[in-house]
Amino acid sequence: MTPSTAPRLGTSRSALVLRALGFLALWLALIGTAAKDWPFGLLAAAAATWASVALWPPDSRLSLPGLARFVLRFLPQAVVAGTDVARRAMAPRIALKPGLIDYQATLPAGLAQGAMCAVMSLQPGKLPVSCQASGAMLIHCLDTEMQVAAELAADEAAFLRILPERGRHG
Repeated sequence: MTPSTAPRLGTSRSALVLRALGFLALWLALIGTAAKDWPFGLLAAAAATWASVALWPPDSRLSLPGLARFVLRFLPQAVVAGTDVARRAMAPRIALKPGLIDYQATLPAGLAQGAMCAVMSLQPGKLPVSCQASGAMLIHCLDTEMQVAAELAADEAAFLRILPERGRHG
């Protein structure tokens, strides 16, 4: 971890406490509230808080309306894509034309581009194989005859609306 990514001492105490409580709540929701698990939960919450400050600095912002629009776009799209993959898998003759396509993203290298690649990997039918700092991406898709590049451009545009202008630059 470089000095620029290490957690800063100037981070507001209330922001740290809020993050720590959020991670502890997540731990409790996943593991349970048994007293024997509390030491591990507190340790995990502290480690997650420290890592979150390094990976997502407190001065980073998200557009909540943009995030809501993205989720409302992503979830139905994932269901449709998953249904399409299942339909193709159950068909007597599999109608697949798998292959790789090139896509040029407008997101710069960094957290935003990495998050976009991670979100893309969650969608059935397309998987980022390579994401370069230049924005060049190699995407594996199940059907190269579909308009995958147009879908990716629309996904990227929706993803960009999550980030305030300042966060779009790495």
